[in-house]
Amino acid sequence: MKALQHYIGGCWVGPVAPGSTYPVINPASEEQVAEIQMASAADVDLAVAAAVLAFPAFATAPLAERLDSLRRIKAIFVRRFDEMVHAITTEMGAPLDLSRKSQAAAGPDHIDATIVAAGNLDWETRMGESNVVYEPIGVCGLITPWNWPINQIMAKVAPALAAGCTVVLKPSEQAPLSAQLVAEFIDEARLPAGVFNLVHGSGPTVGHAMSAHPHIDMMSFTGSTRAGVDVARTAADSIKRVTQELGGKSPNIVFADSDLEKAITESVRRCFNNTGQSCNAPTRLLVEDTVYDAAAQLAARLAESTPVGDPASPGRHLGPLASRMQFDKVQKCIEMGIAEGARLIAGGLGRPTGFARGFYARPTVFADVHNQMQIAREEIFGPVLCLMRFKALDEAVAHAHEHLDPSHPRP
Repeated sequence: MKALQHYIGGCWVGPVAPGSTYPVINPASEEQVAEIQMASAADVDLAVAAAVLAFPAFATAPLAERLDSLRRIKAIFVRRFDEMVHAITTEMGAPLDLSRKSQAAAGPDHIDATIVAAGNLDWETRMGESNVVYEPIGVCGLITPWNWPINQIMAKVAPALAAGCTVVLKPSEQAPLSAQLVAEFIDEARLPAGVFNLVHGSGPTVGHAMSAHPHIDMMSFTGSTRAGVDVARTAADSIKRVTQELGGKSPNIVFADSDLEKAITESVRRCFNNTGQSCNAPTRLLVEDTVYDAAAQLAARLAESTPVGDPASPGRHLGPLASRMQFDKVQKCIEMGIAEGARLIAGGLGRPTGFARGFYARPTVFADVHNQMQIAREEIFGPVLCLMRFKALDEAVAHAHEHLDPSHPRP
């Protein structure tokens, strides 16, 4: 079992005040595979101090040097790629093929895209009688989620480093193994001490301390709407810049004149991809009335034939949900859909046949869902598809725009 440390000022360190720990659980086996010594606000202070100290020299380093640093990180990433694949599969249950082709592959891809974008950017331009110069903002606090861990980490870290910013990263405590590897890659690439810092911990403790810290100049947050509200509110006191990617309820709209089999097949596959744990998963399928029954039959058949399997095995199948908490949430959502009167046409409660343990959910489809039902309005983050009926285009558009309960803050 691996004990995970923080990476601050170019060194691997334990917390200032050892206290609570957090178990990292393999969602396929429900066995503990690592343990985090959770950080406190004092650890955030150390990480921010290291980033502040490193910023002046890194910000003024030539762009070519910063991009060379990214190239070194990418080379190490590629050499240790299989470690990253294994880490993602272990920590959040992404099947090997998905982890290799999409989850882990996003890391080098984001680095490449950043290098191209930075090389093509006009860092200084003339506007009338003035020069407009793009400058690094300072210390960036980055908070990333568990569902696409490396995609989110490298989409934030690579541009920040290219711009000359220094970084304090808080990955999700549910998926810390991949972030730990990123820190190892950066350490091996020999970036100046303090340019990149990693602090493990919870959102209410570490994330809140980062948002409130007077020496963090910008917060980038990906996660729930509830937590995003706290980040924005806390950051406001120091007038930080804040960027956020929050929850939602994505729809697909299928018209009667479409290629029905292709449209429904793609909708079901995209909903169930990553075991339904993607912020852009089209979990609402709005189907025109005249083809609704045929679409429901097709969606049910596709769901029932969707394989679920061990994420450590190759092949195209769904893995487990990422955690016990996520499994319980999805089960409650299915219970809620049944209680609300939605028609269950595939899947349902419990694990798929053949699974006695692991956080596996059954690929599930509800028909006859309408926007007054909670399952039509709340983000489920699991392999659950809601079929909804419409008769005219304006009705479909109105349904599509009703993302969440009106009492909830909108993304």
